[in-house]
Amino acid sequence: MDYTFQAERPVGQYRRTDKGLLIATLLLWGLGMFTLYIVSPNVGLRLFGNKNYFFTHQLISSVIGLAGLLVFALVPMSAIRKVLPAFTIITLALCILVCIPGIGIEKNGARRWLRLPFLSSFQPSELAKFAVILFMANLFDKQDSMQEDKTISVNCILGLIFFVVSVILQKDFSTAVIILFSAIMMFYFFGAKLAWLIPFAILAVCFGLIVIFAKDYRIARLMAWLKPEDFAQTTAYQLMHSKDAIAAGGFWGLGLGSGLSKINSIPEVQTDYIFAGWAESMGLFGVLIYVVLLSYFAIRCVMVGITTRDGFAAYGTLGCGFLIVFQSVVNIAVVCGTLPSTGIPLPFFSFGGSSIIVTLCMCGFMLNASHCEKTLYTNYGSRKSGIKRNNTSESKDEILELAGFYD
Repeated sequence: MDYTFQAERPVGQYRRTDKGLLIATLLLWGLGMFTLYIVSPNVGLRLFGNKNYFFTHQLISSVIGLAGLLVFALVPMSAIRKVLPAFTIITLALCILVCIPGIGIEKNGARRWLRLPFLSSFQPSELAKFAVILFMANLFDKQDSMQEDKTISVNCILGLIFFVVSVILQKDFSTAVIILFSAIMMFYFFGAKLAWLIPFAILAVCFGLIVIFAKDYRIARLMAWLKPEDFAQTTAYQLMHSKDAIAAGGFWGLGLGSGLSKINSIPEVQTDYIFAGWAESMGLFGVLIYVVLLSYFAIRCVMVGITTRDGFAAYGTLGCGFLIVFQSVVNIAVVCGTLPSTGIPLPFFSFGGSSIIVTLCMCGFMLNASHCEKTLYTNYGSRKSGIKRNNTSESKDEILELAGFYD
């Protein structure tokens, strides 16, 4: 039986969306909305006189984010690559504009936000995460190895430096670190040798230490992490109460509603420390559910990335997946006191329109990558280019089987 309905169209166009990735994305988003709904009423009532304030605004942002997910999931990869230069330049321009007094909105001593229609504010550094990954993925797909065209590698590093510096100027050091580590991992996916990555990582750490010790509040965060008891009423206040909330949850949690008493003492539980609210309400059992779901999400991202023939889609998927999972792990480590306070949100959970919109757009891109034609194998270790696709074609029956026609 001939399963190719239009002979002039490649069979790869008929591939199905990765259902596992789609389900994991929707479950993480739904779990995040549910958590925000149960932990934010008291804060919303205290600050705005509306217990559903944060949930309502996050829902509005989610609608925009889901629209972005559909756009990035349905628009052809070739079209995304065509608008990528403009997207990258506009994102970098927004990161620079936000630093200008009178244009950027200043909150808590940091200038990170711009006012946009339909949103109270927008954080360009969140968009920079996505732009850097697509920018690097596009360049990586244009060469076979680090050694083949060093000009592209240099351009990639220069572009990364511009973005990282622009984010640091916004006093958003934690986001700059997330971008930098995600970029290093993308170089690894591309096939860069450890002998090259280690010195680069050492330079990044040294630069990070310089930036940390250049500001008193960053030093205070570091000291509060080392000796939280000495800063229990100041810098480590949220951390101490976050630990109390996690401990109070036990194994099964305290349930919903009035049982959640510990999280009420966390000043902004709806943002960076929202995971403490989930842990108190659902206990260790709920934490395990989240860890399993996040792990499954990571596995699906990797599977889509390493089986996608389109190099741009593959690098972009691995980069987006790593960033979301890495940022989630870092946030949880901060909430538990394993890492110093960073101020980065928990993807899908923390209140913030910019974060949820960009996260869903990344997921849309990864779903788009799952539509691309599959290859039977990847070339890890077979050549220096790492994930670069083999140029040989599989037989028609093999392609159809991969596309799901022989289920």
